[in-house]
Amino acid sequence: MQPYTESGTPCNRWQVGSSTFEVCPTRGARLLRWSMDLPSGPREVIYWPKDADWNKFEAVRGGNPILFPFMGRTYADGEKFAWKDEEGVRRPMPHHGFARDATFVVLESGPRHFIAELVPDARAQAAYPFAYSFRVRYDFSELRLRCTFELENRHTHRIPWCAGHHFYFTLPWHAGLNRRDYQLRVPARKYWRHAADGKLVPFAEMKGATEIDFEDPRLLDCIFTGLKSSEVRFGPRSGEEDIIVRVGEEPIPDAWATVVTWTESPESPFFCVEPWMGPPNSPTHGHGIRYVEPGATDTFVTEVSLA
Repeated sequence: MQPYTESGTPCNRWQVGSSTFEVCPTRGARLLRWSMDLPSGPREVIYWPKDADWNKFEAVRGGNPILFPFMGRTYADGEKFAWKDEEGVRRPMPHHGFARDATFVVLESGPRHFIAELVPDARAQAAYPFAYSFRVRYDFSELRLRCTFELENRHTHRIPWCAGHHFYFTLPWHAGLNRRDYQLRVPARKYWRHAADGKLVPFAEMKGATEIDFEDPRLLDCIFTGLKSSEVRFGPRSGEEDIIVRVGEEPIPDAWATVVTWTESPESPFFCVEPWMGPPNSPTHGHGIRYVEPGATDTFVTEVSLA
């Protein structure tokens, strides 16, 4: 591990074989970059913009923002960016939660890993006023990264969560290729849109699609559930140099385990393939949400590897 500073902020760099991982552990526990030094030349796996505005860190399109305690937009009685707990108390909830630009403290670090714990501020306490410890652990290998979320309940009653990742993958990653030259292979049974009122709406136009090229406009904000396998693959149509995203640790995930695909524009140099515990607005519809009993700890594990 090598400490360095970026835009006045302490960061760390891990060199593991041909891979370099750069992270800002104390600000959102955010993975910034994953790059590789290959015989054929450099390859950027996780995208981070060269002109990133660190004064608006939560809005930077890059790296892997941590989405906690809920992902996407939440609604309470039609009110956007709000949610209700089990007792019916309405609380605010920022888009994608509050962890992606929150303060974290490093609990442990080593040659190939680190563990950081969220430090709740006033905004977090207003949105999620429980006693808990939320920890993020990254483990780095030459061709794989593994991220473990841990939520420890220190409260007097059970607490809900439905967290996820927002990986910004560089795409395309070969000179001379375009989005249409890359294909997503997702073993989903169900496809959804998130409506403006917070409801999940079946996405009939995507039904039955398991191999979709990245130029297909249907991939924008598509929600995949009913995964027949925990492995989602994407890469060139040849099937070589695939990136594999594993959702959870079981061969077949929970029925409501979710993958979301998104990008900002047709010209963006990235495409997001996002593994989530469940679909957006989980406190309202209940799909994918998990509860942690007092004194217990729940985990969510995601891996990204290169074929």
